Amino acid sequence: MGGWNFADIWNRIAEQLPDAPALVQGDRRLTWAEMNARANGVGQYLLDAGAKEQDKIALYLYNCPEYMESTFAAFKAGLVPVNTNYRYLDDELVYLFDNADAFAVIFHGVFADRVAEIRDRAPKVRTWLWVDDGSGECPDWASPYETAAATTTEDVNAPWGRDGDNLLMIYTGGTTGRPKGVMWRQDDLIRATLGGLNPEYLKDPETVGGVDKIVEEINDPGLPGLPACPLMHGTGWFTANIYLTTGGSIVLLEERHLDIGELLDTVQREKVGAITIVGDAFAKPMLKALDTEPDRWDLTSLVMISSSGVMWSQASKDGLLRHHDAMMLIDSYSSSEAIGLGQSVSAAGAAQETAHFNLGAGAVVFDDDGVPVQPGSDDKGRVAVPGYVPIGYYKDPVKSAETFITYEDTRYSMPGDYATSAEDGTITLLGRGSVCINTGGEKVFPEEVEEALKTHESVADAVVVGVPDDKFGEAITAVVEPHEATTDSDALIAHVKEHLAHYKAPKTILEIDTIGRAPNAKVDYKRLRQYALDQMGIEA
Repeated sequence: MGGWNFADIWNRIAEQLPDAPALVQGDRRLTWAEMNARANGVGQYLLDAGAKEQDKIALYLYNCPEYMESTFAAFKAGLVPVNTNYRYLDDELVYLFDNADAFAVIFHGVFADRVAEIRDRAPKVRTWLWVDDGSGECPDWASPYETAAATTTEDVNAPWGRDGDNLLMIYTGGTTGRPKGVMWRQDDLIRATLGGLNPEYLKDPETVGGVDKIVEEINDPGLPGLPACPLMHGTGWFTANIYLTTGGSIVLLEERHLDIGELLDTVQREKVGAITIVGDAFAKPMLKALDTEPDRWDLTSLVMISSSGVMWSQASKDGLLRHHDAMMLIDSYSSSEAIGLGQSVSAAGAAQETAHFNLGAGAVVFDDDGVPVQPGSDDKGRVAVPGYVPIGYYKDPVKSAETFITYEDTRYSMPGDYATSAEDGTITLLGRGSVCINTGGEKVFPEEVEEALKTHESVADAVVVGVPDDKFGEAITAVVEPHEATTDSDALIAHVKEHLAHYKAPKTILEIDTIGRAPNAKVDYKRLRQYALDQMGIEA
C-alpha cells in the first residue's frame, strides 16, 4: 500500500492551479478545475455502472481531451485505463477487449459502426461510452460521454481507495504475435518517468511530506507540451502524463493524420514548450517544411523536442537545430516495458549520432547466456534496465518470465533489443533480435501478416521482413512464393488490409521461386531479408 498515485497528484494540482490551462485542442480549452470536475463525473459514472476495484477501462479514441479526462477518471476511481490501437480491425479489437477483461470502452463516434459489429463478440464489456465527434448520433446501446462528464459530483474516491499499487496498462505489439498488456504500477511509472525531473519522486511520499509538499512547489503553470504522436502509444501517453504531473498543459492537434503545417502553427500559436515525436517519421517532414519556408514559423518557445519508439537520425537533428539552436533534442531509448534504457541529448553543434545512446542508470547489456557483456568488446547483447519496471504482462506468466528477469537479486526488464557496449558506457543500438518490424513507431509481428497473405488464393507461401526506410524506419516488405501464376501486388496489399490494420500491410511485394522452409517449417529471415534488399537495390 502507499506510494505515488497520479490521481492524488493531479487532484492537488487542480486545487493549486484551478484556472491554469490543462487541456487544449483547437478552440477547446479546459482549465485544471474543469478537467478535474469532468473526470469526477466520468469516474462516478463508471462506479455507478458497477465497476469494481481495478476493472479495466479501454480507451478507443483518437487524440482528444477525453483521452486524458478518462485516464484521470480511471485513476480517481481506482480503475485501470487501457490503451486501444484505433487502427485495429474487428478481430484485433475483440482480442484486446477480451484479453484485457475490459469492463467499459470509451470510444469516438466514428468507430460506432465497427463497435456495433463486434459488441456481441465482447460480452465482458458492460458499458460503452460514446464520445461525440460530429460523425453521427449516439447509438441506443451506448451512453453519451458528455452526460457523464457534465455530472456534478464530489471528488471521486471509491470504497477501495487508491494507492501506488493501482495500475496503468498499455498494450504493445512487442515480439509476441498478439498484443500483450504491460502492467505498470503507478508508483513505479511515476518514479521511472518523473524521477529524473524531480528526485523527490524517487523517495517514498511519506519521507518528503507527501503530495501536498511536492505540489506546493508548483507555483506557476508548467510548459505546454504537445504530443504530436498518438496518445494510444506509450511515447504519447507517458509524456502526456509527465506534462500534467509537472503542472503543465497538454496541447493536442485536431487533425487525425499528421499535418506538419498544423503542428508548427500550433507550436507558434500556443507557445508550446515541448513536443513529443516518433523519430524521423515526424522529424523529416518537419525539417522539410522548415527548409521550404524558413521564415514562416516562430519556434522560440520550444525548449525541447523528445522522441522515442523509432530511429531519429543525426541528419534530422542537425537540420532542426539549424532552425532553432536554443532547444534540446532528447532521443529516448525506451519501450512500453522498459523506461530509461538509454538516452542521447543533442544541442546546437553537438547532435548525437544515429542509434548511439548513453546507458540509463544501472542498465546492462546481457549476452545470450545471461551474463553482462564486456564494455568495449564487439559482443552483442540485449539491453536491460533495472529498478522501476512493470510487474509483468497481463495474464501471460511465460512471456513475463522471459522479459522480466532477475540477475544477482536485481530485477530487470529486457524487451529484446540488441546492442553493443562501448568502453565509455555508451551503446549502439542494433535492433530487435527477433524478427519484429518497427514501422513508424508501430511494432508489427511478421507472422500475422504472413498468415493474412497466405489466405489469398494466389499465394503458396510468404515471409514478411522489414527493410530500411527513411520515413518510417522500416518498411514492411513481403517475399511471396506464388502458386502457378504470378501474383497481383495491389490485390495482395488490399487483401491484407481487409484482415488487419492498414499499417500492417506490406508496402512492397516481391516474388521468389520458393521460400525454402526447413523441414521443421522454420524460415531463414536473415536470408530472405537480404533477398529483399538485393531485389530493391537497398544496402543494409
